Amino acid sequence: MSTESPRPAARRTRLTPEREAELYEAVLAILREVGYDALTMDAVATRTHASKATLYRQWKGKPELVVGALRHKKPIKLADIDTGTLRGDLRAMVCEADDEQMAQDAALMRGLGHAIHANPDLHRALRELLIEPETEGLRAMLRRAVERGEIAADNPATGFVAHMMLGAFMTRPLVEDRPADAAYLVRYLDAVVLPALGV
Repeated sequence: MSTESPRPAARRTRLTPEREAELYEAVLAILREVGYDALTMDAVATRTHASKATLYRQWKGKPELVVGALRHKKPIKLADIDTGTLRGDLRAMVCEADDEQMAQDAALMRGLGHAIHANPDLHRALRELLIEPETEGLRAMLRRAVERGEIAADNPATGFVAHMMLGAFMTRPLVEDRPADAAYLVRYLDAVVLPALGV
């Protein structure tokens, strides 16, 4: 459990996008170097020549800062994808990130695995700030597919698409000792996800 307690919310002065990106890059670099438990607001402040007061004005605490950094690295939000077909939407979802970035993201998420279970605040922040918005984007994608007549409204597989995609992303390195690159994920979509949805 982190010993750093959240500070009370203060008036938030908006950072420039460039400064925010610099802070997020530093957070991810420190996270890769030492892991979640050893990452501190002091370390981020020192690395970025920022004050801790500035960090706490922008983010309630370490969990929100880390999740903000993870969200910042996502190349596209699912809510922004609408190609006109479910196959096109799902392919766009897996093809936006380059393969090197996906390998780094998978390693980062595996590294966070223990921390997520051991830190309820991190788990909550991940769910509220990253997982729920993306899950809602996926649900909207599937609703549009139902409205277009591409998939049946009562297809039980629709409730498991997020699980299937995350499973493919996280387990290929374990099963095959290879990252889940875009080519693999497209094959997975065509062989597993789309047939399950009846497409």
